[in-house]
Amino acid sequence: QVRLVESGGGLVQTGGSLRLSCEASGSIRNIMNIAWYRQPPGKQRDFVALVTNVGNTNYADSVKGRFSISRDYAKNTVYLQMNSLKPEDTAVYYCNAFGGSLNPTWGQGTQVTVSS
Repeated sequence: QVRLVESGGGLVQTGGSLRLSCEASGSIRNIMNIAWYRQPPGKQRDFVALVTNVGNTNYADSVKGRFSISRDYAKNTVYLQMNSLKPEDTAVYYCNAFGGSLNPTWGQGTQVTVSS
């Protein structure tokens, strides 16, 4: 079983940038899919972005053109680069690994707050 630890959240002004990291306890080469989700206060957890083990990516419409997901195999880490941040991006961001024989696994989350 893999463990995921998110980091990189914080407070940023509208229009600013943050880079979130999701570090896995083991190699991410065998993990088929790693995704980012977010949960705003009082709302459901929603999909943000996904990267597969062959490098295919997918994004929620609300973040296309602003966010970018990538995998660093040497560091066993998946990144979420977030640019042009908006107040509506404020949420707890979670990393999720799934696919193949891996039970869906979540990290503990990292808070992102965008001030207006």
